[in-house]
Amino acid sequence: MHYLVIDLTHGGVKIAVSLAKKGKIVHAYDIYGTLKPLDREMMEVYGIDIMDLDSLKSLKGDICVISPIHSPLSEDEIERCNPDLNYTFLTHHQAVGKILESWGDDILKIEVTGVKGKTSSVFMLKEILIDENPLILSSLGALLYEDEKEFVLKRNISITPANIKETVDLAYKIANPICLIADGRAKSENLKKYNSAIFESSLGCCGIGDIGLLTNIAEDYPIAKNRLTASEAKSQVFMCDAVVCEKESYDMYYSEIAHDCVNTFSLSDKTANLYAENVAYTLDKTTILIRYNDVKTIDGNTLSGEMSVKTFAPGSHHVSNVLGVVLTCLSGEISKEKIIKGLEKYRGIPGRTNKRIIENSIVIEEINPGINTEAIKKSIEMIDDLDSYLVAIGGDYGITCEEIDEDLLSDYLNTLECDMILTGDVGKALLERMPGKAEYIRDYVDCYDYAINENRNLLFIYRSDYRKISQR
Repeated sequence: MHYLVIDLTHGGVKIAVSLAKKGKIVHAYDIYGTLKPLDREMMEVYGIDIMDLDSLKSLKGDICVISPIHSPLSEDEIERCNPDLNYTFLTHHQAVGKILESWGDDILKIEVTGVKGKTSSVFMLKEILIDENPLILSSLGALLYEDEKEFVLKRNISITPANIKETVDLAYKIANPICLIADGRAKSENLKKYNSAIFESSLGCCGIGDIGLLTNIAEDYPIAKNRLTASEAKSQVFMCDAVVCEKESYDMYYSEIAHDCVNTFSLSDKTANLYAENVAYTLDKTTILIRYNDVKTIDGNTLSGEMSVKTFAPGSHHVSNVLGVVLTCLSGEISKEKIIKGLEKYRGIPGRTNKRIIENSIVIEEINPGINTEAIKKSIEMIDDLDSYLVAIGGDYGITCEEIDEDLLSDYLNTLECDMILTGDVGKALLERMPGKAEYIRDYVDCYDYAINENRNLLFIYRSDYRKISQR
């Protein structure tokens, strides 16, 4: 069997090397031409053949083609290069699942995907599972916790499936027992073994999760040259042993999928396995009365009951994330006491969604690479006294697969009666569609200064990679 790994930009190098280490015959196609010299040297050391698709003509027999689910190449296009080969196809997610299929049998593993709310869900789960020294991959980095202390394995790391394998490898290296990397410095300590793992993935799951959480399909954007959609990519969550899914998304996209252990959650649909009976919103701590019925667990049991949780969830979209997290924990038979205690500790994510005080101003931040019109609406709706706030909206382009619809957003913003600031490249594009409606401030940092000088509160909604913000 030959293996052809396509796309060395989005984790293909790690997948190819992992397969070569297992003694497989591996070829690799650098479709975007981005292969770094150091990675090329490493692949050559492991005997990986770096080729183009034309070279398929020289191969015979069976070949497994591994490409990301968003690959611009279709299976038909690949097969036409050599119709005589016996092809099988795997996504990068599926390949990583096979590479890690014998890993972590003795720990609780959770994979998180969805269009919105993935990172927030990961860090709520972290607070609940903090006693289990969780290993985490998220858009905040590869992290490991011991006795509630955070150790950074790697900060700038994407949430491609190959980086789940990278995170596992990084945790192994520092625990056995060469060194511990903490705050960028090597120390001669050993970590305890992690007892749980939480992995965020953008376009699906690898199937290694005891539980897969699908937060929502808030927007079903196209991928892979319009051959697939986000909902189809994220259906890979059903490779996990148990699945937790927003009820509305499940009903719309996945109800025909056969799976023995699916639990659904909803803000309002009482036919879901878990729903919010009552929500009392505040900007500091929202109280949610939750009811759940016939929740199937990974141990084959069913649970029904209710609980009240208090946590940082100032908007309905935040509450939806909380419900998904609670249902995930119940599916894993995590105790109500542990869930309640962990959510009580959750304060949002600095540089993402959080509340802070700067001098005399309350600042509510919603910073997210996937912000769209619907998310902005929900963020604004969570402010009761909008007259006391400046609303700053803006951001960057080229952050995620789905871009922002300026016409749709400007139509909505033109209906608002509030003091508004537009900022960044997104703000500049909106300004042309909103004459006289808002003030433009190029640098988002100046929005904070403006609000503080005016003695106003600030709702700051910015579409960006949070790491870009945090480095300023």
